[in-house]
Amino acid sequence: MSSLQISLAIAGGLVLAAVVAHGAWASRRNAPRQALPESLPAEGPAGPRLESERQDPGFDGPLAALPLPVPEKRPGLDALIDVIAPITPDGVVSGDAALAAMPTTRRAGSKPFAIEGLNEAGGHWETPVAGQRYRVFQAGVQLANRTGPLNEIEYSEFVMKAQAFADAVNGAPEFPEMIEEVSRARELDQFASEHDAQLSFTLRARSAAWSPGYVQQNAARQGFVPGVIPGRMVLPASTAGLPPVLGLAFDTQAALSEDPDQSAIREVTLSLDVPQVNRAERPFVRMREAAIALAAGMDGLITDDNGQVIRVESLDVIGSDLEALYGILDARDLAAGSPQARRLFS
Repeated sequence: MSSLQISLAIAGGLVLAAVVAHGAWASRRNAPRQALPESLPAEGPAGPRLESERQDPGFDGPLAALPLPVPEKRPGLDALIDVIAPITPDGVVSGDAALAAMPTTRRAGSKPFAIEGLNEAGGHWETPVAGQRYRVFQAGVQLANRTGPLNEIEYSEFVMKAQAFADAVNGAPEFPEMIEEVSRARELDQFASEHDAQLSFTLRARSAAWSPGYVQQNAARQGFVPGVIPGRMVLPASTAGLPPVLGLAFDTQAALSEDPDQSAIREVTLSLDVPQVNRAERPFVRMREAAIALAAGMDGLITDDNGQVIRVESLDVIGSDLEALYGILDARDLAAGSPQARRLFS
């Protein structure tokens, strides 16, 4: 073989090696970012020390074993947001008899429907309980929710359900005028639609995509825990059973992938349902802090639904607007996070 042929062979080998190396480099560069292993003790001048006193468990670790929040006991009927019809039986009714007379569904159309009894022993209103005794009942249907106001058809269904229960317990119901209640429902719905607020930020990857484990690990550092649905995490409220302060969501298919390390996520969504969360939780402040921390830690950008970068000045304006909204809800006795607000804005 001539020296020219040898030189060409060597050059060809170098080019091939360069192509392979570039391909491997590009593959590593474009691969989704992966979760880091747990911090190990590091040696220092004074001997071994921990990188951090706090351990951030992964999605499949102790964090995933946390018990789910216990749902809060359903709040009672309230004349502010419910149509209420008193029902007076001929005599005392046992809880067992009341339960047997309850309708099979707890809705009238798209509106929640409920029956409560005044506990003879405790003197408080409650959903009938076996073994208790009741002299008075009340049936109620919600005036409005996010599906719209109570309409005439739903009111008629409410009357039918309440009348059937009253007949079963030998009671006499007193129904408010339908026209007045439907009008009240429309007014409440108008107020709710004008003062509802559901905020969301989108975090978009600047360069390399994220794996589900990477997103989960970074979100866990901000206090998020796995939700019930794959691809969803929540920031729990300070009181167990209440709605989460914030939600974080990413592609469900990526979370369910057989090889999640290779699932590429390029955006996650932070969300806040304002009327559902108590003002004392500082939800928007925590949403803002979480968004900034996640964007910094994951090399991402904070954007709106249209992909436009959200600037600090815009966050300040949103915060001011929310404070005004809180004041309006408070004045209407529908404070954010209250049982009445959570029912109305649902």
